[in-house]
Formats: sequence, structure tokens, C-alpha cells
Amino acid sequence: MGSNQDEPASRLNTNTESNAPLLQQCPGQQNIHYHHAERSRLCTDASNQKLFDEHSPRIKRDIVRIIAQYLDGLGYTSTKVTLYDEANVKQQRENDYISDVVRLRSAVLDGEWSEVDRICVSGYLKDKKHILYNVYKQQYLELIDDNESQKAFTVLNKHLKPLEAQQSFQGEFRDLCYLLTTKSIQDAPAFRNWDGIASSREKLAEYLQNILEFEIVGRESEQQHLKPNRLISMLRQAVAYQIESCQYHAESVPLVPTLLTDYAPVVVPNSEKASLVGHLGNIKCTAYVGTNGKYVASGSSDNCIRIWDSESAECMATLRGHTSRIWDICVDRDGSTLFSASGDGTVRIWDIRDLHKPQCTSTVQTDTGGDIYSVSLNPLESHIVMAGYDRTIRLYDRVTGRMVQTFHGHDLSVAHAVTNPLGNLIISGSKDQTIRFWDMMSGSCVKSLRSHLGEVTSVATSDSGMLLLSSSKDNSNRLWDLRSLKRLCRYKGHQNTSKNFIRSSFMGDSLIVGGSEDGMVYIWDRESTNIVQRLYGHQGIVYDAKWNPKRGILCSASDDWTLKTWWFDPSLNCSE
Repeated sequence: MGSNQDEPASRLNTNTESNAPLLQQCPGQQNIHYHHAERSRLCTDASNQKLFDEHSPRIKRDIVRIIAQYLDGLGYTSTKVTLYDEANVKQQRENDYISDVVRLRSAVLDGEWSEVDRICVSGYLKDKKHILYNVYKQQYLELIDDNESQKAFTVLNKHLKPLEAQQSFQGEFRDLCYLLTTKSIQDAPAFRNWDGIASSREKLAEYLQNILEFEIVGRESEQQHLKPNRLISMLRQAVAYQIESCQYHAESVPLVPTLLTDYAPVVVPNSEKASLVGHLGNIKCTAYVGTNGKYVASGSSDNCIRIWDSESAECMATLRGHTSRIWDICVDRDGSTLFSASGDGTVRIWDIRDLHKPQCTSTVQTDTGGDIYSVSLNPLESHIVMAGYDRTIRLYDRVTGRMVQTFHGHDLSVAHAVTNPLGNLIISGSKDQTIRFWDMMSGSCVKSLRSHLGEVTSVATSDSGMLLLSSSKDNSNRLWDLRSLKRLCRYKGHQNTSKNFIRSSFMGDSLIVGGSEDGMVYIWDRESTNIVQRLYGHQGIVYDAKWNPKRGILCSASDDWTLKTWWFDPSLNCSE
């Protein structure tokens, strides 16, 4: 059933010598030294949500003031005024607005819907449509709960339908309509946590209270003195944190070229750091758990996923449940949830927040049951993209637990599918030698590229969203301009021709990394296409390699049943 490859682990004796030096000068790499992980842990984790509440009305108001100060300093006075206007901080309207919100909150708690309607129609409410949608949704749910179907239908048609664009998530309005046919509110997936009218009113009142606090607390923060150049000062602090928390430090303070991505020095690994042993079959895929790279996950033909400590090489958890090989895995940005695609025709969703007790929270089953070769997330991490042997790409809504879109058009199985950074396109590579671009909403194929002379084994987009990297069984990885869809260059030197999914990916802004059938990890300079490093050590085909800029560690998955991590050893020369 779609197991079109996967020979037993071929212990190829390709090369057992130590890593060769770089073939070219490392592009952009300065003299750097390794920064021990223990010291970097002293830096406060910037992803810690307890640092401040980004949803706090006062914090929001502070951000607006800081941005306005920066615009004023650049001479963009009219833009600053527009910002204040759109942020709804006009002083003369605040009193009336606060009064409306107070009365609306009281009417919601008392269930006085006629008063709610009067306030909503005549009162001055900022973001009125969103407030109205939530108020009418509450009224509708209460009518459903009281079995007042006819009145509920009237509210749905008269009030909610015109405000459908304000729904909290895609598919919510559909589930509201579905409630007219159910016996209870909990029968709809989106409202299975409904816990009664009183509790629901309290939650809506709390939402309105937060709006009220935004105005009241905002007045207090307006009185505080704002230090000069506050935005620039905070950005310098953020960049300094990024530099300090890196595993590698330059001898001189680096000049950061962009603020759009976190700072990471250009590092080309030149030495094996550790060999992670424990799988009982070849390892098809690897992915870092979260962005900080402390843990790395691997999927194997032994039907298991393992999670390892990237520093100590200790296996922290083993995820069991699939009944066939693991073809692909991905992890969300905060490292709390792992997604695995398997030859058993399922995608499993794992809660890995506690590595001592990882749990499979959900299993997504396709109707065909064929091998699933690829799993990935959209940029908002609200949907799962899966593709495989049945030539179909599917989009699964994590909120509602439903397949919301399917994409048909490939003539043969789909090896890999990802979304672009904007989240409006799905890009797929197939055994039919094509790369296809699909509109996320309509499900239609908007463009097809046929340039490779062999099966396409992987596709990847750059962080900027302007570049596409594809791998194929024609012994090449190709770089494309996503705006014009023109081929920019080709990376050669590795081997990718037989029955294997060998993948490549971006390694920061300046490098490309990929596996090879000769048992080596290849690293190319993105612009010159020169091979800057071959990493020796595996005794079998290298299927996948992933880079983590936070740790400065490359991880590779191989047919020899091992996962290896690679680092830059400053004691070795950077050039030949």
C-alpha cells in the first residue's frame, strides 16, 4: 500500500574517515567561538509568555505610544495622527464609549436583549461589528439551549448572517447553523465545551470588561513619561539578547543586517557532535522541537518517534502507536505538539509538553488509507497539510477536527506538501515530476512547474517567502523565485536517483543543506551553488537534515538507524 521504497537499513561502508575540511571558504563566516549551552540558559527565555501580557489593554496602549513616538521622530506626523485615530484613542469620545460598554455589560449579564439591541444600534462602540457578532451569538445559543428553534433561526438570519465575516474561526458560522438540527449545543464540535447560559454570559461580560479596561487603564498610561527613542532602545536590547543567547559568538560585535528575523551567525558545521542511537530501523525524518532546539525528534521505519536531548544525545521519550513506518514529522513553534505521518494511513497528533508522559491526543484517518508521506502546518498552525500515496493533498482544521479542503491534480503520489509563509498557497512536489501551487481557499491548482527530470522528493520555502527549494531524483536541488516562478540555480554533487525520499532545506539565508545516497550531508552556498561542506560519518543513505540557528546544530537522519548532530568546531580550520 504505497510503500514504494524503504529497503532494509543498508549499512553502506561509504567512508569512515573523519570529516573533510570545507571545500570553499565559508560564506560570511567570521572568526567565532563556541558558546556553552549552560551559559545561554542564564538568558531569560524570550518566548516566556509570563514576561508580559500581550493582550493587556495597557500594554497595547503602550505599544501604540511607542510606535507613534518613532513615527513622529521620522517626521511622519500625519501618519502618527492616523495611528492614534485608528487605535481609537480620541479623548473626546472616550467618556461616551466607556458608558456604552458599562451598560452593555450589565444588559448581557441580565439577559436584557432589547436593551442590548438598543445600545448596539445607538451607542458609540468601537469595533462594533465584532462586538455585535459576539452578542448575537450569545443570544442565539441561549435560544438553542431553550429549544426556541424558530426564534433562533430568526436571529441567525437577521443578525448573524450579515456578520459572518466576524466569526472567531473559520467554520464557526457553519457550526452555528448546524445547531438548528442537533439535540444539544454540545453536539457541534465548536461548542462541545458549552457549560450553560450563566457561565457563557460571564465570559461575554469578561470580554466586554477587557474592552472597558483598555480605555480606563489607557488613560493612566498616557500620563506616564515616555523616554526618548524608546522603540530603538528596545530593539537594541532585543538584538543584544539574540546575540548573547547564540551558541556561537563572533570576536567582534556583529552588525545585524535585518530585524525581520532573529540574529544568527553564519556557521558551517565541520564536525560530528553526537550520534543518537536507539531506533530499530532506518530514520526517515527529523524535526526540532520548538524554535530553541533543546530537543530534536526523529521518525523511523520501526514505527516509532523518538525525542532526544540535542546536547546530551539522551532519548527523552518514545512515541508509539503507529502500525507502520514514519514518513514525516513536524512540530509547532512552541514545541508543545508533534504531528506524525505514517505508512498506516494516519496522521497522529501528540501532546509532548511533558516528555515523561507524552500522549496521542488525536488520530486523523484518510478515507483511502494509503501511506501519508508528508505532514506540515500552515503559518497560523490552525490547519494540518497532509499528502501521500493516493495523489491527494488534504487540509485538516485543528479547531473543528474536520477535513476542510482536498486538492486533486497530481498524476502520481505526492512526496511533500507545504504552505507558503503568507498561508494562501500550498506547494506540493510529486512523483509525476511536477511542482504544483494550490489556492488554499478554492482548492484549485493555479500553477504547475515541470522542470525536474525525476520524481520531486521535497519542497521548502525560505523564511522571506520569496524563494522555493525543490529536490528531485535527477541528482539536483533547484532554487526558484516564488514571485516570477523562474528557476534561479541548481545544486549538484550529491546523489538522489533511487527509491528514497531525500530532502533538502534552507540553512539560514545563505546556505542550503540536504541528504544524499552516498551517506554524506551536503551544504551548498546558496548564491554561488558551490559545495562548502561534506559531512562524513553516516554508514548509509542520509534522508533528511535540519538546521537549528538557536543552537547552531545540524541534525541528520540516516538509513544506518542513527541520528547525528553536527557543529562547528573552532579548533578546525574553516578553509582548506
